[in-house]
Amino acid sequence: MLKIGPVQLDSPVLLAPIASHTNLAFRLMCREQGGVGCAYTDLLNSRSVLAGNAKSMELASTCPEDKIFGMQLYGAASDPLPEAACWAIDHGAQVIDINMGCPVDKVAKKNGGSLLLRDCPSTLHLVERMLSAVEKHAGSRVPVTAKIRLGWDEDSIVGPTLARDLESAGISLVTVHGRTTVQRFSGRANWDAIGEVVEAVRSIPVIGNGDVVVPEDAAELVRRSGCAGVMIGRAALRTPWLLRQASELLMTGVAGPEPTFNDKIRCIMRHLELLMIHASHRSLIEVMHRQISWYGKTLGHVKPLKEAIRTEHDPEMMRSALESWILEDGEEISSVSHERYGEIMAEGGERCRALAASPAE
Repeated sequence: MLKIGPVQLDSPVLLAPIASHTNLAFRLMCREQGGVGCAYTDLLNSRSVLAGNAKSMELASTCPEDKIFGMQLYGAASDPLPEAACWAIDHGAQVIDINMGCPVDKVAKKNGGSLLLRDCPSTLHLVERMLSAVEKHAGSRVPVTAKIRLGWDEDSIVGPTLARDLESAGISLVTVHGRTTVQRFSGRANWDAIGEVVEAVRSIPVIGNGDVVVPEDAAELVRRSGCAGVMIGRAALRTPWLLRQASELLMTGVAGPEPTFNDKIRCIMRHLELLMIHASHRSLIEVMHRQISWYGKTLGHVKPLKEAIRTEHDPEMMRSALESWILEDGEEISSVSHERYGEIMAEGGERCRALAASPAE
């Protein structure tokens, strides 16, 4: 079974740190679906967490059920990443991950992310400082990992060399996204190149990342690269049960079943419930307005449902819209989409008008 330093995982499948998505509610919902060996926070700016920025505090929040739990930190060599790593340990992190792979401009061209791939000597010096700080603060109980890309572009592939040097410095695990920075998310992830990183290290686990969208992709990525596990990112936004299916396939040779339509609706409802518990009202609305488009990709013809969620600002009304789409035995989604369109829209419109007419508090 996969270990990150002293930390034992129950599954070789990891939930990626996905900017604007992997908040506590989403991590818990994925864990309840099953198959999550470790789940990471959204990207955390080292200066922001030390300053107690409200948004960063929400992104970094956790709870006892959120295990195994990693915080991913980003910043440049001049930023207080060692201090932020100690802060993360004090706030519940069981794993510290250094972001060396984010291609987004506001990260990669200013504060770190893939920018760290362009000056590997400085990056390694930063890593050594972080490892020293973590060792002094927590001993060897909290491992430090790194998430990298193959390189900045095709002319500067540093993945294998950097991974080997990171291992020598004391990094416990390396995750490799099989693209360069300039590719962002275009083209295909190069799983064979991930295999070159696997061959470059001596003993630490290498996790493959990129283009795992069905369970069979996870098995093929492991077969082709020899990686110790897989990290799933964007595909989890529309199919959070993919982590369970991939984990079962890797561990038993048989992928778990596809959820039923009702299972998927209940999954969305559970996400909403967890947001009601763990997120601010504003964050809940933003997440559900965005997330329903991802979920809708797996549900068939549910445009009325998507519109009902996207135009709503009352969580209870969102819940009612979702409940109205639970199928009875023998029902077909194609007929439900047609028959319930008016019902959902009428109920939502009526309740919206009632809210609008009520006195402001």
